[in-house]
Amino acid sequence: MKKTGILNPLLSYELAELGHKDVFVIADAGLPIPEGVIRVDVAVAPGIPRFVDVLEAILREVVVEKVVLAEETKRVSPELYKEIIILLDKYQGIKEEDIVFVTHEEFKRKYVANAKFVVRTGEFTPYANIALVSGVPF
Repeated sequence: MKKTGILNPLLSYELAELGHKDVFVIADAGLPIPEGVIRVDVAVAPGIPRFVDVLEAILREVVVEKVVLAEETKRVSPELYKEIIILLDKYQGIKEEDIVFVTHEEFKRKYVANAKFVVRTGEFTPYANIALVSGVPF
């Protein structure tokens, strides 16, 4: 049995399968996930696990070269947004000015619909969604 890192077997598998430029999404409990997109559902109860806890665990494991957020996140959920910025810088060296912002509708249409997989958390904070594009460690 694994004792460190991502313990969820499906999430661990999907992360290990990522290639350069693959897009995946970490989502709140309410984000619609289209049929055909792999759903890695880690939600247990409202707020469990929190979006930021899942984001932090994943950022420790993968290389991210691009981040996409809905514009609404900054305005509607500013505390969550601040936590996201701190984690992106801490684990990936990604600064706020490097983030791509799109409308929530475009986020769903362009990134969620084309994601390799979506990780559904138990988060109930509005706009707690992020698209990550995998990079390479060299």
